[in-house]
Amino acid sequence: MGKKKDLSAAEKSEIVQCLGRGMKTLDISRKLKRDHRTIKRFVADSEHRRVCADKGTLRKIFARSMHRIKRAAAKIPLHSSKQIFEAAGASGVPRTSRCRVLQSLATVHKPSIRPPITNALKQKQLHWAEKYMKTNFQIVLFTDECHGWSSGWLVDGWWDGHPVPTRLRHQQGGGGVMFWAGIMETELVGPFRAPEGVKMTSAKYVEFMTDHFLPWYRRKNYAFHNKIIFMHDNAPSHAAKNTSASMAVIGIKGEKVMVWLPSFPDLNPIENLWSILKQKIYEGGSKFTSKQQLWEAILTFCKQIQAETVQKLTSSMDARLVKLLSNKGSYVTM
Repeated sequence: MGKKKDLSAAEKSEIVQCLGRGMKTLDISRKLKRDHRTIKRFVADSEHRRVCADKGTLRKIFARSMHRIKRAAAKIPLHSSKQIFEAAGASGVPRTSRCRVLQSLATVHKPSIRPPITNALKQKQLHWAEKYMKTNFQIVLFTDECHGWSSGWLVDGWWDGHPVPTRLRHQQGGGGVMFWAGIMETELVGPFRAPEGVKMTSAKYVEFMTDHFLPWYRRKNYAFHNKIIFMHDNAPSHAAKNTSASMAVIGIKGEKVMVWLPSFPDLNPIENLWSILKQKIYEGGSKFTSKQQLWEAILTFCKQIQAETVQKLTSSMDARLVKLLSNKGSYVTM
């Protein structure tokens, strides 16, 4: 038997199996009809496999661009590893490698839903609370879009002593499943899923509401239409003239539209609904391999939300307004 070409992957696998069964290298060489020295060399190399010189530290290819990556992560906090690497001019790097690099200089955090609050905003909130203090909130339909529950990277030490930055709605874009829902008295309206990859402009928002909200609204009687107050936040697609005109056609206009505070989500009781839903969906460490699987879980758990839970949220508005006034226009936590 003379020396042949290098061992194939199949031969190497069979050698490992034979060694596991207790066979000697000489017997393995006879079985594979390969030179005994070739088998011994493979076994010796496997037993004395070369230890990586950097022992797990970052490769030189990353060391050259580490400063740019760190600067990009600091400049665009709470973004994905792909977005950070693209901003650093290092596109095409596999996800596992990106995360390994970022773990050495950053940590994954979830964004805060609370925006920075100024004295001017506090005054607006106080005026808003005084305006709606006598409102019957059981006739208010609180609506909102949920953009999924995403997180992103923050450079270590960069935000020490400061709260996690907020991520404004129009910046969220990307990950997760985007859907719309509403709560009124004891009823949960929806959820309705937004089209994948579609930017929610005024035209798209009107189209979405026509397809999903309007059928529900038209099933209600005249007395309901006469009393309802519709609340949606002041996102650009909501506040647009085209949106207001379309809502006015079905009678939702003037005092029947609740003027919402700018960038003040924690006053909206539907935000608490998102928290309840999130706890149910991810209870026990559940994970989802696709957006469709996540959406099916959202639908399943929305059906399990009791009317009493919804009523507890909608009836909390009076207490929220009292707390807003007592906090002199500052944050409300319920």
